[in-house]
Amino acid sequence: MCSYLYELPTTGAIAFSDFLHDQGASYISDISDTTEARANLRAALKESKRTDDVEKDHLRLVKIVDDYIPKLCGIIAVVKAGEVVLKSEPIFSWRTTLSSTLFHTSPRLSVPSLAAELGFTLLTYAFVLSNLSRTVVTSLGMYETERGISDTERKAKDERLGFAVTLLCKVAGVYEYIAKNVVTDWEAARDKAIAGGLNCPYPPDLSREVLIGLSKLALADAQNLAVRKLLTRAAYDSVVSPGPPLPKSHPSPALAAKLHLECVALYSSGRALVKTPGASRPSVPHSSSSRFKLPGKSGDASNRDELTSDEVVPELRRYLADEIAMHNALAHKWLGVDYGETHEGTGTAVGFLTWSKKELEDLKTGSCVGGLNMNIMSDREKIMRDSRKARVQEELESVGMFLRGYKRMNDSMAFQPVPPQSDLQGLIPAGRTAITLRAYARPTPAFGPGSVEYARQKAEELELLERAGQTETTNTSNYSTDRPYC
Repeated sequence: MCSYLYELPTTGAIAFSDFLHDQGASYISDISDTTEARANLRAALKESKRTDDVEKDHLRLVKIVDDYIPKLCGIIAVVKAGEVVLKSEPIFSWRTTLSSTLFHTSPRLSVPSLAAELGFTLLTYAFVLSNLSRTVVTSLGMYETERGISDTERKAKDERLGFAVTLLCKVAGVYEYIAKNVVTDWEAARDKAIAGGLNCPYPPDLSREVLIGLSKLALADAQNLAVRKLLTRAAYDSVVSPGPPLPKSHPSPALAAKLHLECVALYSSGRALVKTPGASRPSVPHSSSSRFKLPGKSGDASNRDELTSDEVVPELRRYLADEIAMHNALAHKWLGVDYGETHEGTGTAVGFLTWSKKELEDLKTGSCVGGLNMNIMSDREKIMRDSRKARVQEELESVGMFLRGYKRMNDSMAFQPVPPQSDLQGLIPAGRTAITLRAYARPTPAFGPGSVEYARQKAEELELLERAGQTETTNTSNYSTDRPYC
């Protein structure tokens, strides 16, 4: 029960001094520091690429990105204020990880503008935060089913699980911020670059639809973990005394069903959005007479590497489809348990649990969505599918236990008919959310307009001007007083 595992991008080297001209020589050290911070990020991403998933230090990556973003915001601020001018349009190289390609590789893109750099940096920040959340959850194990765990240990791990939920809510906010605040600047810069004759790609990574879809995905993953946190105490009691009936510590099964239905709604919205990233996107003109050429000759390996699709990687779409099926099955499970616990709806309980069992069996027997060969799956997708496979098996056992119990009860005491699936569909309630998105606020620039140091300098300059004005007024007054009257 974890979140989506992102492949982290990598980026090419660049020196900000190559395209920035500091006329007043006020920001030379700041520009150098920004180049160094970006070089640190580049090195950390390359190192992460060569490291196994279990050994990746996502917390260190978070700190490195946290150090770079305020400096990048400072560069954007001084350029916007005209205190530093662009000698040429900056071109940043990023190897994207959401763009689908024929050979299932991460394409390398050259994108112009500081807005694109901010967009890809924040996207990387969201990926790292999401992977950090997954690492936290993985480190907890299935603690809620450990017989020897104490209440103190369980509460401590509940807090860690809550921290993972908070991280994912923050991730959703970062995606939303990029979609609402960065993409507009990126599109304006892209239009300007195209007008100047520069061929400029538009990867799905910076598509509003995809970014909002990823925000929905992060919220759904957070809601998923929130449901787990809600059921930790009851899960422990159920291990000691398997149901039915449910232990007294168990929250309302109807509430659990509604929470899973909200997961279905969020995952479904996310999947619909990431499947249509190019719906409102302008086409990219390709002109052989462009005055600005990206590195590489036509048809060579570097240019082929930059050819991308409007679609996101298939593994992300499959993850969303599998999660929709999983949470539909869990919602039907808890609706069945809710009817079974009332002892008045055992026939309906059997219907819902039979439906849930079939959905889980379909997930278990389907080696992949759409008949994809498991051999061409990435290692990350295999990790996610192995985790889901274990969870499906666990839920099948739980559903089977409840189904046998309520079926025995219905066959021996209640004798209620089992409604068809079409009738059960009409009994499904609306979902209910347990989490909220945490809005992301761009950090204060490390230097330049908007920074703390800049505000302090301006305040000091204003104070000096006021003092100079007061001194001049005093001197003028004294001069008038000292002159002899004629």
